[in-house]
Amino acid sequence: MLATIAAGGVLGAEARYGLTVALPHQSGQWPWATWLVNISGCFLIGVLMVVIIDVMTPHRLVRPFLGVGVLGGFTTFSTAMVDVQQLALAGHGATALGYMAATVLAAVIATFLGAHATRICARWGRSQTRTVRTSDGAQ
Repeated sequence: MLATIAAGGVLGAEARYGLTVALPHQSGQWPWATWLVNISGCFLIGVLMVVIIDVMTPHRLVRPFLGVGVLGGFTTFSTAMVDVQQLALAGHGATALGYMAATVLAAVIATFLGAHATRICARWGRSQTRTVRTSDGAQ
């Protein structure tokens, strides 16, 4: 189990690193890479939880690998709080507070939206499967 989580964590951390290299920020600027990593990671956590709980029964290592490993390694709320501290210490208190509030609020909303969108897609997929089965005469 630990090796599965660690392998996923390596992949998630590498993806995060790639995004932070692609979107660097200067002192006092909004840390877009960290913000996008955390918000997209939360959206994907919402998607993953619905898929593995409501849609399918995956292998027992899928949740630890993807949820704890990949997405846990990808998201970085500790770095977000370091970014808040650095913004505040650099004299950008309003930006620091805005960044902190936007991170927490957007993370919660993204998780909800990921889960909600996945439930809608799953319902639609099930209804399409029933429609195809009834239209071709299969039970």
